[in-house]
Amino acid sequence: MEEQEKVVDLLTEIKGLLAHNKKTMNVEDLALYTGLSKSKIYKLTQLKLIPMGNNPHIRQKFFNKDTIDSWLLGEPDVSDETLEEQFNRSLLRNRK
Repeated sequence: MEEQEKVVDLLTEIKGLLAHNKKTMNVEDLALYTGLSKSKIYKLTQLKLIPMGNNPHIRQKFFNKDTIDSWLLGEPDVSDETLEEQFNRSLLRNRK
């Protein structure tokens, strides 16, 4: 039984590694790739602070891996405090 668990764990790890080779990622893929939570990714998309695809005919969010890599290397501040501040500014702008 323990050997089967090891095989399943190994296959899961391989699946995760293969997912990192995808050129286009959805929110779930991006969360696994970056370590950010899905809710944080949705906050970033709402505030337009993360680069993503902009096809108006598709409701699901998609992200280009190369663009995300460049964005991540730019050391974005994705702390909860910064996101809260950005969100509040966005709300104030929309009230006017």
